[in-house]
Amino acid sequence: MGVPPDQDNIPLQRCPDLVIKSDTPKGRGVFATKDIPARTIIDICPVVVLGLEENKEHIEKTSLYHYTYNWPTIDVSGKPKTAQAVIFGLGSMFNHSTQEQNVGWIRDPSRLVIIYRALRDIAAGEELCISYGSHLTFEDADVAPATPPEDEIEQLRMIEPY
Repeated sequence: MGVPPDQDNIPLQRCPDLVIKSDTPKGRGVFATKDIPARTIIDICPVVVLGLEENKEHIEKTSLYHYTYNWPTIDVSGKPKTAQAVIFGLGSMFNHSTQEQNVGWIRDPSRLVIIYRALRDIAAGEELCISYGSHLTFEDADVAPATPPEDEIEQLRMIEPY
């Protein structure tokens, strides 16, 4: 086997129009190599739902925990609980974006899969990002920094008529 022509991009055989790039500001990320029309299914990923105790006693103490998704389940007494699910496929590779989210996802608990779909047209070269929700375990890189009060006053002066 020869060396891939582009060492920084890992071709995805089941998703030939996508690559994983390792050298992005967010770490690894999934990028389009061709335009993707809105509503296109990007991937359907199978999941393994972890046991509640297994997750608490083992997975939460490892780096794998940061790649799991909340998953609705029922405990032994019949009460609804939130478990964690390990996602196979691209689902664990999409970076988070609050403002530039272009891929949506839905759980299908009956089939134990997550379906990822383009929320809008995605241009070639664009990173595919999902929203991780509001309970982030990291600082959101997309949150715009607050404008200092002196800059806000200057901005107002520029739009006020003289």
